[in-house]
Amino acid sequence: MEQRIRKVKKEDIQALKSVVDSSELFPSDLLDEMIHDYLTNSSSKDIWFTTTENGVPISMGYCAPERLTEGTYNLYAIAVHKDHQGKGVGKDMMKYIENLLRENGNRILIVETSGNPEFKLTRAFYNKCNYTKEATIREFYTEGEDKVVFWKKLDS
Repeated sequence: MEQRIRKVKKEDIQALKSVVDSSELFPSDLLDEMIHDYLTNSSSKDIWFTTTENGVPISMGYCAPERLTEGTYNLYAIAVHKDHQGKGVGKDMMKYIENLLRENGNRILIVETSGNPEFKLTRAFYNKCNYTKEATIREFYTEGEDKVVFWKKLDS
């Protein structure tokens, strides 16, 4: 089966909703609004990317520049369809976005996740991808739910 990572196209939306639903990343009905600027604004600096298998999206990633910074991006979302998890797709996606950002002169990639126990594997994933745990912001999302921030320098 042929897998390829590329930027998202409008015709990918329905398949991306399936990825989001299977991974329970966020309610998939939010996707249309989230991706609207990327699809309609040719000057958008947002990056939406996907892994396709035989032409069908099986993952999605979204990152955007951090305001008031030079060369810093934040990876706001990354998800792999549950049927394809544990096969290296997520790691390949991280390499893809890091290389793309580096090639375009960017310096830093930030990723954020929850400090809750159910996100333990997510935090371990970022550690395996050589991200440094940079900060914990207590009770950021809700009472009792911390935000954990990871950081990586995109060396040239």
